[in-house]
Order: sequence, then C-alpha cells, then structure tokens
Amino acid sequence: MTPLKGSLLRGWFDLTSRQVQVLAAAIGLVVLPVFFQAPLVRVFPWLSLALTGAWLGLGLWLMQRPRGRVWGDLLVGFTWTWLAGSLYWGWLRWEPMVHLPVEALALPIVVLCLRRGWGRVGGYFYLGSLLGTAVTDLYTNWMGLFPSWRQLMAVDPEFVPVVLREAAGLLGTPVAGYRAAFLVFFLISAGVIPLLYSRQLIWWAFGGAVLSTLLVDGLFFLSAALA
Repeated sequence: MTPLKGSLLRGWFDLTSRQVQVLAAAIGLVVLPVFFQAPLVRVFPWLSLALTGAWLGLGLWLMQRPRGRVWGDLLVGFTWTWLAGSLYWGWLRWEPMVHLPVEALALPIVVLCLRRGWGRVGGYFYLGSLLGTAVTDLYTNWMGLFPSWRQLMAVDPEFVPVVLREAAGLLGTPVAGYRAAFLVFFLISAGVIPLLYSRQLIWWAFGGAVLSTLLVDGLFFLSAALA
C-alpha cells in the first residue's frame, strides 16, 4: 500500500461523528425540501417565503451558542437555498431559463461572507447546492427538456404522467445515457474527492450538498420512468 493510500484510509477511520453528522445534515437539507417545500410553495408561496426569515433567525441564534454554532452556520446556508426555492417555485417556475439565476441570487452575499471568514460551513453548503443545481439544469437543457419542464408547470395534475412519459422517451437514448454518465461521474468526483482529502467540516457540507443532487435527480428520473 502506498503512503498516500494509507493516509487516506487512516483519515476515513479517524472520522469524527461531527463530520458524519454534517454530511448527513447537508444531504437532508437538500433532499427534505423536495417533500416539504415543494408542495408548500405551490399552495402557500407567501408562507414559504416568510419561513426564510424564521430559518435565518434560528440559524443566527444557534450560531451564538457554542454547541449550536456549526448547525446554525449550516442553517444560514440552507436559508439562501430556501429563499431561492420560495421565489422560483412560487412565482417563476414556468420559466426554466431563470432557475439558475434565481438560485444564485445569494451568491454575492455568500462570497462576501466567505471572504470575511464568516459562515463558512453554510457558505460551502450553498456553493455545493448551487453546483448541483447548475449541473442538473445543464443536463435538462442539454437534452431539450425545457419544453417538458414548462408543460409540467402548466398542465393539470392528471396530465402530468403523460408529460413525464414524453420526457422519459427523450432520456431513453444512448446519447442521453452517455451524457448522464459523464455528469454523474463529475458530481460524484466533486462530492467525494473533498471528503477523501480533507477533514474540514466545510468540505463535508459541500460534499453532502453535491452528492444529494444525485438523490434528488434520481427521484425525478425514477418518477418519469414509472409514469
């Protein structure tokens, strides 16, 4: 075994529970809104938007306490993704071209905070989530699925399976498979490599946000295949 491989293995066996907890929390904060925020924002968009302030307040409150500092930091980063989700899925969901710009609205704030050394765990979580969103939108546009996206946002619920079956047909080609494999490899590499080489919590928050993109996208593609 080479010294490099040996050091990597020792690093994995020396993981603290805090690193694993941050990884799991980052994954949960990306996946859970799919089941909670998505239905909420369609029916009560203003309530979803108002909850942004609650998440931010809770995050800042936790950051003032030694035992809650990391979780508050992570929650502040989650606040920016919740805000973007509320704005986009509440009022702009019919236009996929503005999805990524809306998701990136908080990027200047996050970059400024990182430059000042504040909110690093949450900031890296936000960057990981934004990277995953960018890759998903790239693939969606790459495969010509934006028209299907617009249809899904406009049709009555009983016609959703029809639109999903049409989308699944576009994804059932070899070209779609090659492109998906390339982007999946990219996401896995971007999510796992930082975990292999660093024990800093910021990278575990980043890696969890990136890898959770695969779970969310997998749920969508599974629902399209089963429609």
